[in-house]
Amino acid sequence: MDSLLAPTDVDALVRDLPKVELHVHLEGSMPPEVFFELATAHGLTDVPTSLEALRDWYAFTDFPHFADVYLASVRTLRDEDDFALLASVVARDLARHNVRYAEVHVSLYAHLVRGVPAATVFAGIERARLEAERDLGVQLRWIPDFPADFGVEAAERTIAATLEHGPPSVVGFGVGGVETPLEQYTHVFGRARAAGLASLPHAGEQGGPIRVHEALDALRAERIGHGIDALQDPELVARLVDEQIPVDVSPTSNVCTRAVDRIEEHPLPSMLDAGLLVTLNSDDPPMFGTDLTREYRTAHTLGLDAAALVRLAANGVHASYLGAARRRALLREIDGVARRHGVDALSGVLV
Repeated sequence: MDSLLAPTDVDALVRDLPKVELHVHLEGSMPPEVFFELATAHGLTDVPTSLEALRDWYAFTDFPHFADVYLASVRTLRDEDDFALLASVVARDLARHNVRYAEVHVSLYAHLVRGVPAATVFAGIERARLEAERDLGVQLRWIPDFPADFGVEAAERTIAATLEHGPPSVVGFGVGGVETPLEQYTHVFGRARAAGLASLPHAGEQGGPIRVHEALDALRAERIGHGIDALQDPELVARLVDEQIPVDVSPTSNVCTRAVDRIEEHPLPSMLDAGLLVTLNSDDPPMFGTDLTREYRTAHTLGLDAAALVRLAANGVHASYLGAARRRALLREIDGVARRHGVDALSGVLV
């Protein structure tokens, strides 16, 4: 493979590469400025009440702190305009990083349980989606999800609302939260798949390889969110490679949630070396102090050369639910950018 690029060269390559983002959370993408605007509008008093204090509050300390910020961001979203505002801000931020297509997780159950109708959520984000595609050239698709540790009732309520109110831009159904046994959700994900939705669960970030096995066997997962624990089980790795099940990896997030102790220890290079179909993602960017550009730079600091960065961009396209024609066009564009930057090791990018 090519040698590592100089910092200016890698910055230019990463800037120019067309990208997709397959593991990013709508609510976790709320910048402090938007939080401040919405919290002020709705009179929230149990959160920092100045923008400066909010920015300090966003500075990550530990996972419970992240959870507090995330749940507070959820509480600021109450009406259609709120959801439209947030989704529009997310789309503009994605466009700044040359993201052409994103599949965005929406914490639908967290809104349903507060009495916010699914129709309100979808109306707001759909308005922003159409504007983003028209004005920014960014395509957004949605993955409603629920927290695994909330049980079957939460799952049933979320899939019912998704099937009743979800627009055609909903491409998948997910489960996140604290990792718990997934067999209890077999029927729920069966309903999602029967409706044409992809099974896209979080698994194997902190719950061990057993959660990835459950995602594959019980939920018939088509892609695994995080999945870094899979490396603990060679047979599981072999299965993921053989079946080419994509694994959506978010290095900075994994360090922030303490799934990985230090960024230097992140298993991303080992996952690629093992032949896993890895995609690169930002997860909850402002809450973890990152974005997709930074994740590519981080991958480079972990030892990935120019060809590997291009491969990550192509992997995202291959693992997405873009239509076939759009997928081919985006892969050709990635190939062209790589060639302009003198990256030759592109075997299979267009396959």
